[in-house]
Amino acid sequence: MMTTTTSSPALLFSFLSYKPSPPKSSFHLFQLRNSKPVNNAITSSHCFSPKPPVPKQSTLLCYADRRKPTALSTASSADGNLRTVLRTALWVAEGVYILWLFLLPYAPGDPAWAISSDTINAVLGLSLNFFFILPLLNFGYILLILVVGIHLMEAPLLHPMSEGLFNFVIGWTLMFAPLLFTDRKRDRFKGSLDVLWGMQMFLTNTFLIPYMAIRLNDADDDTVPSKCSQLGSVMTNGASVVGLIGGGVCLLSLLWAFFGRTDANFGGIAERWEFLVGYLGSERLAYAFIWDIGLYIIFQPWLIGDNLQNIQENKVVLVKYLRYIPVVGLVSYLLCLEPEEV
Repeated sequence: MMTTTTSSPALLFSFLSYKPSPPKSSFHLFQLRNSKPVNNAITSSHCFSPKPPVPKQSTLLCYADRRKPTALSTASSADGNLRTVLRTALWVAEGVYILWLFLLPYAPGDPAWAISSDTINAVLGLSLNFFFILPLLNFGYILLILVVGIHLMEAPLLHPMSEGLFNFVIGWTLMFAPLLFTDRKRDRFKGSLDVLWGMQMFLTNTFLIPYMAIRLNDADDDTVPSKCSQLGSVMTNGASVVGLIGGGVCLLSLLWAFFGRTDANFGGIAERWEFLVGYLGSERLAYAFIWDIGLYIIFQPWLIGDNLQNIQENKVVLVKYLRYIPVVGLVSYLLCLEPEEV
C-alpha cells in the first residue's frame, strides 16, 4: 500500500516567503566587537563564599544650598550701620556747632568775627576767677594783710550766676581727662590727647565732637597701643583726686550761683534766675556753655558705658546706672577705676 505525504499549506507558505535579512552595517559590527560581555553568572566561589559580594560603590553628589547669613554676621552688619549713622551725625553736629556758635550772627550774642570788648573783658574776668580760687582767697586777704603783710590781687566782681556757669562747665571738663586717657578706643584717634583735652578745657568743646566721631572708625589690625603721656599718667593715676576736685567745683558752682556774693547785692534766687535767663539770651559765651552741657550729658554715659571693663568688678553695676546722672556718673567712674587700669 503506498502512502502519500503532503505538506501543510501554512508551512509551505512560510518556507516560500522567507527573505534573508539585510546585511549588518560596519558600524553595527564595530559595536559588537567593542561591546563588553555582561557577566551575570554566579560562580562556585560566589556560592561558597562566607561574605556576599560587595556591590560597587557609587559616588553621591550633594547639592548644598547657599549658606545663609548667620546671626553673628547680621549683628555685625547692623553694628557697622549704626556706627556709620552715629559718625555722620557727629560730623554734622560739629559743622553746626562751628557755624552756629562761631560764624553765623543768628545765635544770641556776637559771633567770633565781631566779638565786642565787653565779651572779651567778661572772658578775662571769668578766667581770673577760675575755680573760685581768687574770690575765695579774697575772703581772707584782710587777715593776710594784718598777719603777713601780703596784699593779694582782688578778684573781678562778676555776677555769681555767670561765675557759677563758667566754673561748672570747666569742672566737668576737668573730669573728662582721665576718662579720655582710659578710653579703650583712644588709639583710633591719631592725634595728641594732651592737646585735644587742653583745647577742650581752655578753649571750647568743639574738639570733643570730632574725637567721638573718630573713635567710631574701624580699628586698624596693625595698631600698636600708644604709650600714655606724662599728663595722661598723672590724670589716670590721680583719677580719684581729679574726680573729687572736679565734683567739688561743680557743687560749689551751683551753690555760688545761687548764694555767692551775698554782700554785693545781687538779689535772691528769683533775681539770679532771671539774670541767668537774660544772660543766656544775650551772651554768646553763656549760650555756648549750654550747648556744652547738653553734649556732656550725651557723651558722659556713652564713654563710660564703653569702658565699664575699667571699673572695679564689684562696682560695675553701680557705675552702670549712675553714669546717666550728669557729673555724678563721671565722679563715680573716676572713684571706682580699677587700680590696674590707672
